Amino acid sequence: MSKIQVLDQNTINQIAAGEVIDRPASIVKELMENSIDAGATMITVEIKDGGTSLIRITDNGSGIDPDDIQIAFLRHSTSKIKSALDLMSVSSLGFRGEALSSIAAVCQVELITKTKEQMLGTRYKIEGGREISFDEIGVPDGTTLIVRNIFFNTPARRKFLKTAQTEAGYISDIVEKIALSHPDISIHFVGNGQTKIHTSGNGSLKDVIYSIYGKDVLDNLIEIHAENDFMKMSGFIGKAIISRGNRNCENYFINGRFIKSNIINKAIEDGYKFILMQHKYPFTALNFDIRPELLDVNVHPAKMELRFRKGEAIYPWIADTIHQALIEKPNIIPVALEKTKKAPQKQRSVPEPFEEKRVVQTIRQPQTQTSLKTEQGYVAEEANYNAGKPVQQTLTEVSDDFLTTAAKPRHKLIGQVFDTYWIIEYENKMYIIDQHAAHEKVMFETLMEKFRQKKISTQMINPPVILNLSMSEAALFNQYRDHFQALGFEIESFGGQDFALRGVPADLYSLDSGDVFMELLDELSQETGRMVPDMITDKIASMACKAAVKGNNLLTAQEMDALIEQLLQLENPYNCPHGRPTIISMSKYELDKKFKRIV
Repeated sequence: MSKIQVLDQNTINQIAAGEVIDRPASIVKELMENSIDAGATMITVEIKDGGTSLIRITDNGSGIDPDDIQIAFLRHSTSKIKSALDLMSVSSLGFRGEALSSIAAVCQVELITKTKEQMLGTRYKIEGGREISFDEIGVPDGTTLIVRNIFFNTPARRKFLKTAQTEAGYISDIVEKIALSHPDISIHFVGNGQTKIHTSGNGSLKDVIYSIYGKDVLDNLIEIHAENDFMKMSGFIGKAIISRGNRNCENYFINGRFIKSNIINKAIEDGYKFILMQHKYPFTALNFDIRPELLDVNVHPAKMELRFRKGEAIYPWIADTIHQALIEKPNIIPVALEKTKKAPQKQRSVPEPFEEKRVVQTIRQPQTQTSLKTEQGYVAEEANYNAGKPVQQTLTEVSDDFLTTAAKPRHKLIGQVFDTYWIIEYENKMYIIDQHAAHEKVMFETLMEKFRQKKISTQMINPPVILNLSMSEAALFNQYRDHFQALGFEIESFGGQDFALRGVPADLYSLDSGDVFMELLDELSQETGRMVPDMITDKIASMACKAAVKGNNLLTAQEMDALIEQLLQLENPYNCPHGRPTIISMSKYELDKKFKRIV
């Protein structure tokens, strides 16, 4: 008797649905993308119980012709392509033709739609892939899709769904991503009868960012516009002060679509290297326009992964563009007053008034310019902001340049506190410098420059330090022997698995040579899969950290003045190699407010 059987169509459809629909958020993503492809300028998403019992998506798009409705629910039915040749030029969000078929296979679906050419619309019901009804109905132009009881006919899969609150969070994340990638579409998201997100659709990405993330993020954005021969990058990146503990706010879109790419993830994060602290991740809202022929966007049925050619050129260009944008803005963190407490808000659709906290944005200006915003400037900003004018037009960027040659003679060195921090008065601000972070950055930049110019010198040790390495340690050292030599280490075999450390980088001569080498070797053992240039840079950062003056060390005023002089020469003196700030500031105005001199 034959053991191999051909599956029935219903089973085939349910298996295929599993490739596209794994939870309610997948349904929302597919249907919202269909609405966008239909030319909608307004989309409303309503859910109940995390989308498990109800998802309703309404748009004002082109609608579906009655003759196409039943065909639209067949597998691999699409209006976007006709043959394999069209795959090379498709630019719409959804064209695989699996969304409606997959949703209908595992849910109870009701479609209400009307094109502008039709007098009446159509209501079509299909459950578990089985047609229930097909009727005419009076409705406005556009499409409404109602999805009830996900996995009603596959209870085993329903058990793998999480709590309603968690599933709602997944949906909210998808809606946010689509809102950020399409600021020209008004998106309204309602959960259990409460509005969660509402964007205006006025085309302003900053307004969408404000609606989702609030004013603190809005106040700390850097705008980016760049392009090369094969791609454009535009949008906003966040300053270090609004970094996060996970990648949830790394928003980027490729040709208007939210897609994941390891290359782009790494490029963005490397652009922030030595600006963000370890285990911190940036806020971004970036759109990449890439020529379609360079992309394969439908590798994965869920269309969330990306393959493209020219990855070797894309990565360094993105990382360098982001890095340059960041270092053009000073990252001296202002210590501001606490906000007045307000009741939590469920949504932000219009700008809220200035609160007590005031953040002055600054940019690096030519060294001859120094200016300071007056209190009258704050008042004018507050009036403009409350009037609803764009922040970009009201927050005037002014020169701080505390760290400029022109400003240096006017520094007033007040003294050291806790044998760690130095206080300097300049103009109407108080600056506090972390001596370890500052010296670490100076050491790092010095070592990196020497490494780039192949000028790292070696200090010989007599007698040499004998190191006994394990088999794996010896193999690791032999793998990276040339890189250790480039860093200034001179090591040779001493018989068996013993090695003689005869020379160390001259800048690290004061440290325990054997310990430094072994720590670097231990760190390398955890760097599998990383690029060698990255590893070398990290090792130089570690070397700088070990050689830098520590906290709780007393420095003289002359030594501190010399350290500030060295900071002046750096391209980005505002963060140590591990991302910690070297300098923070507090204005006289903030102090006066604290002491109630200003009400």
